[in-house]
This record gives sequence, C-alpha cells and structure tokens, in this order.
Amino acid sequence: MPKLRCELRRDEALRLVAYLCSAGKLTLGYGHTDGVQGGDTCTQEQAERWLDQDIAIAAAGLDRALPWDWRGLSDARQRALINMSFNLGLPRLLGFKRMLYALSIGDYPGAAAEALNSKWAGQVGDRAARLADMIRRG
Repeated sequence: MPKLRCELRRDEALRLVAYLCSAGKLTLGYGHTDGVQGGDTCTQEQAERWLDQDIAIAAAGLDRALPWDWRGLSDARQRALINMSFNLGLPRLLGFKRMLYALSIGDYPGAAAEALNSKWAGQVGDRAARLADMIRRG
C-alpha cells in the first residue's frame, strides 16, 4: 500500500535516533517501538524495512481481532484503520468500540464522529481529522 506508507511517513516522521514518544515508549524510525533501547540508532533503509513490517503486523492484528470483514472496506478506510492501529496500538484501537461498530455496519459518518470524539483526537490533532475524513468519505 504505497499510499499508506506515505501517510505513515508523514504522520510518524523519521527519527534515526531513539526518542521517548508522547506515550512514553522508546521509538525509532517511523514509530517503530519493538525492541528499541535508549541510544539506539538506525538508517533510513532500516526504518523503511521496519515500516513495512509494522504495517504487516498492524494489518494482521486487525485480521485476528475484528470479527467482521474490515478488508471489505474501501482502501482509504482500511488505511485509516491501519494508521490508527499503528499509532494507538491494537489494544487501544479496540477500545474504540462505537467507531468500530459503526464501520462494521457501514455508518461512516458515525464512525468518523466517534473517532473525533476521543481523547486520542485531541492528542494527535490534524492526524485524527485526516483519518476521520478518510473514514467518512472512503
């Protein structure tokens, strides 16, 4: 999904030196957290490989966790869900029960409203607005 890669590059920003993200996790590359320790560094090439791996992990997690066919959604809505899972982590995304239910029944305006009616939306600002718009418009 080339569009998703571009969107995550924009939303996560490339960091070649480990840093503490707003959630208190050591992070490197494009939001990569798995096994990152203080003082770690990476190359852009490594960050790109991690990005692809992390996208696959997020999508596989959604496959396992959602009892409905999220892959039947439009490309834009699938990208929004993966982006949210990437940002929040799957457990926190699954806490968006009303949003996920609305998506599962095709209530896209309702799903977008639920995404914006969250603490997360206040924390990530423009990112939440963009993702909610993708959910609404498809």
